[in-house]
Amino acid sequence: MADSDGAHLLTRGDRYSEVVRVLYQVLVLNLAVALVKIGLGYSTGAVSIVSDGFHSLTDSASNVVALVGVSIARRPPDENHPYGHRKYETMASLGILIFLVIVLVQVLAAAYDRLVHGGAPRVFPEGIGVMAVTLVVNLFVVSYEMRAARRLHSEVLRADAKHTRSDVLTSGAVLGALVGVWWGYPLLDPLAAILVAVFIGHAGWDIAQEASRILADEIVMAEDEVRAVVRSVPDVLGCHQIRTRGSADHVFMDLHVWLDGATTLDSAHRTSHIVKDRLMTRFPSLVDVVIHIEPPPPG
Repeated sequence: MADSDGAHLLTRGDRYSEVVRVLYQVLVLNLAVALVKIGLGYSTGAVSIVSDGFHSLTDSASNVVALVGVSIARRPPDENHPYGHRKYETMASLGILIFLVIVLVQVLAAAYDRLVHGGAPRVFPEGIGVMAVTLVVNLFVVSYEMRAARRLHSEVLRADAKHTRSDVLTSGAVLGALVGVWWGYPLLDPLAAILVAVFIGHAGWDIAQEASRILADEIVMAEDEVRAVVRSVPDVLGCHQIRTRGSADHVFMDLHVWLDGATTLDSAHRTSHIVKDRLMTRFPSLVDVVIHIEPPPPG
């Protein structure tokens, strides 16, 4: 099966398996980067590196949260969840947001303590080189996870990649601060930690916005595209009250379709199935379409 861009679509089961595989791979890389940064930060006394290390550690924690969310989201519909469990994946992305907020508070507290009490980290070229390597690893993780998020239409992968992308920005800032400290400007260490907090806050805001769009049932598909498909069916006079909700790969739709008032019930029923089949063929992300048949409005 192909989507509107001609790209191959996985079955839902395969899609979840792919999401899980990507998360496990990213988890290993994030955990390695976090441990290296934390170890380096404590050995040098650089509050900026320690802050960045714990930020990276939440990347690993968010991977675990995402894995739990996806394992629930892949369950089929049941009596208590007739629409399925897909929103649990979105809720997992909110779990990532919680981790970001916790780290934000920790980073600001550490930066404040260094600004008030002073002190300078011990910086050496090997440490700067290690931070540069972790930056390259993070760049790879972001690129890999974003590509997978687009291919699998997964907001949890997208949220996780945004989290790691903020880690790229913070690592770059910390790396610059370390060079500055090496040149004799120790104040750059806590200032870089504050900049880390800014990046974390921005990433959290992006995740909150995307999750809220799904949980608040914001429109998913353009009405004009839906209307064009519906009107291509013979005997259909038009449609209105088109509503869509869900996530990019898991969409529910309902709409009113206009048929001639003299149409028999059997004929109207057959036409509604044709409309539904064409919509689901044109938009493979549709899970279900509910159609209400009615005559066109007067005038």
